[in-house]
Amino acid sequence: MSAKRKIKTTKLDIIHSALKYFMNIGYSATSPRMVCDELDISTGNITYYFPTKEHLLAELTGMLCDFQWKLMDEEADEGISSLLAVCLEFAVTAASCEDDEIAKDFYVSAYTSPVCLGIIRKNDMVRAKQVFGQYCPQWNDGQFAAAEMLVSGIEYAAFVTDGRDVPLEMRITTALDTIMSIYCIPQEVRRIKIEKVLSRDYHSLARSVLQRFRGFIEQQNEEARKQLIESKNKTV
Repeated sequence: MSAKRKIKTTKLDIIHSALKYFMNIGYSATSPRMVCDELDISTGNITYYFPTKEHLLAELTGMLCDFQWKLMDEEADEGISSLLAVCLEFAVTAASCEDDEIAKDFYVSAYTSPVCLGIIRKNDMVRAKQVFGQYCPQWNDGQFAAAEMLVSGIEYAAFVTDGRDVPLEMRITTALDTIMSIYCIPQEVRRIKIEKVLSRDYHSLARSVLQRFRGFIEQQNEEARKQLIESKNKTV
């Protein structure tokens, strides 16, 4: 056994390895056995944390949701959970699916997984209350949940369609206008936000998001490994 494997395999080891495969060959082409072979572990080590590959995707989906939120808030530079950040996040994800088949496989797999879709809707509903609450102050949780069901359907339709069917800019414009209409955003506000999104280089942002996410996971994994080593040394 290698020196690396003398340190107990952590949950983050598995997440890091899986993300590498998901981003290099695609979620659909990745098998748990590939992760096991790379980490020199049995399938039982993975199923202890993740009963199925779908559960592993769900873990990464939740982490990516949080990561993208923070990244788009910074990029929009209009405050935490701003309307522009939400719009920009949609455009960036749509551009990822347009430009990169492997990224598209990741996002589409998440939207077609009941477990992952539940995580996406839950996260987006929290943000919808923060961002859109001022425009629909009388709404209750049930109304936000119903709206999010519609919004996630619009998002999925925009991600699976490609430029041969409807150009990306038209998909972004139409989807964002429809989504903001659902949340009672005035027409002029919708127009301004869409123009701001279209003025950004969302293709470059799309390329950087997953790269930076992968770096984030690597950093988290390294920090966890250092903590394990320090803890092991203290007990010796």
